[in-house]
Amino acid sequence: MTTSDAPTRPPVETITSEDELRRWYWLRSELVQLARTLRVSTAGSKPELTERLADVLAGRRRATPAERTSRAAAPPLPDSLDGTTVLPPGQRCTQQLRAHLEAVIGPGFRFDGPMRAFISTGGVTLDEVVAHWHATRDRGPDEIAPQFEYNRFTRAWRQAHPHGDREALLAAWWAHRDAPRPHGRDQR
Repeated sequence: MTTSDAPTRPPVETITSEDELRRWYWLRSELVQLARTLRVSTAGSKPELTERLADVLAGRRRATPAERTSRAAAPPLPDSLDGTTVLPPGQRCTQQLRAHLEAVIGPGFRFDGPMRAFISTGGVTLDEVVAHWHATRDRGPDEIAPQFEYNRFTRAWRQAHPHGDREALLAAWWAHRDAPRPHGRDQR
């Protein structure tokens, strides 16, 4: 099959089957557009919306999106933080917490997935948070969740093309994005 014979990515509003929906990469904004066309709720994450649309297109209509559970807000932190400050369960990664951790760890500090999870468990002191930060820095890159396909593609492309430039990366991404998915591949 030559490039000119390759199927062309259709406009999202023309999608009429689950297979066709899963065959292509879609932005969340495009999925929202299709949901509005089909009069389906646009709530939820990209994977939730994709599944809802797939169900509707396959005749397995869902009445409403799955209910989300909201986290209870943790009590506010004291104005002055030190290493003995104990974080409550459900603690969010606030600017106050970031400023303290940057002052202790340095400008390289950032909230990543493992840090957010550790902090939200609660019952730990800020000294333990700092120790956790240092203990988890050599673990290698975090796994990228399937719904972040652009990020996964970028990481893989940069590993395969260490000297490639941004323009080549973007050209490769657009070719990947506009190509049909292998049959049976779940698109998230």
